[in-house]
Amino acid sequence: MAGAAQADMATRGGRDPDARRGEVLDAVLELLAEGGEGLTMSAVARRASCSKETLYKWFGDRDGLLTATVQWQASKVRAGAYDSGRLDGLALSASLEAFGAAWLRVISSRTSIALNRVAVSHAGSGKSNLGQIVLANGRFAIGERLKPLLEAARAAGLLAFDDTETAFRTFFGLVGRDVQIRLLLGDKLKMGDARIARDAKLATQQFLALYGAGNAPADGRELVSQPGKEA
Repeated sequence: MAGAAQADMATRGGRDPDARRGEVLDAVLELLAEGGEGLTMSAVARRASCSKETLYKWFGDRDGLLTATVQWQASKVRAGAYDSGRLDGLALSASLEAFGAAWLRVISSRTSIALNRVAVSHAGSGKSNLGQIVLANGRFAIGERLKPLLEAARAAGLLAFDDTETAFRTFFGLVGRDVQIRLLLGDKLKMGDARIARDAKLATQQFLALYGAGNAPADGRELVSQPGKEA
């Protein structure tokens, strides 16, 4: 790393560039939360105490920076650790609950709400391709992260489904219900750790009741859950 990027690292005491990069992306999320319409490379450089040269070197341009930011946020959503060769019912449940809780924690965060509001407004106005960036690096990437677990569970005889995408969308819907749209529209839902854990566990139980081996529909049709009673 040379030039401004090297100087930037020096001012941070030679910290790990991955950690420094994470700080920059957190700065982007904070700026979005404060009002994303004014997000510029200059504003990010000021907030993150780095040079614009560093930003262009790392991310290429504003779209590249936004893509990395969405990937950074989405990277927090993963299934729990599991051994696909020794997957059992307990490990499957734990992994699904971990995924559901992580996703609910991300979508209910102040920064994620702000990011998605900006993406929706830009998608409707044609201001940028942020909507497509969020879809490709958020929802679609998260789906590809969970599908191997679903397929491993099917191979182990724990789940029965014809189409992986349909099974994933069902689980995704059971976890999220109407939480994200309500938060985006300003509803003051209290999504604390206890509620997130409870909702993720309930969604997992509902999903296993629908797709547990012997329970899944033969034609792979969409299944619509009834939302549980709100606390």
